[in-house]
Amino acid sequence: MPVVWIPSLMRSLTGNQGQIEVDGDTLRQVVENLEVKHPGIRNRVIEDDRIRPGLAVSVNGEVTNEGLRTRIAATDEVHFVAAIGGGS
Repeated sequence: MPVVWIPSLMRSLTGNQGQIEVDGDTLRQVVENLEVKHPGIRNRVIEDDRIRPGLAVSVNGEVTNEGLRTRIAATDEVHFVAAIGGGS
């Protein structure tokens, strides 16, 4: 099962768990299955049927630009991280 790393600001929704194993073949399925186990997490990750602004998703250390369509394998690690912007 993929392992989802929960950022500290969302851990109040997961009983302070930092890592959660959850099924899903796509990022959308992973988030929906997280929502079943931990209600409220979907609203912290998804807005208007896409990843919330200011949030990035990393799968196995690579930031994905495919959004909720991102394919997830059983051995993947998924991280939700604050997006970093700015610079010149």
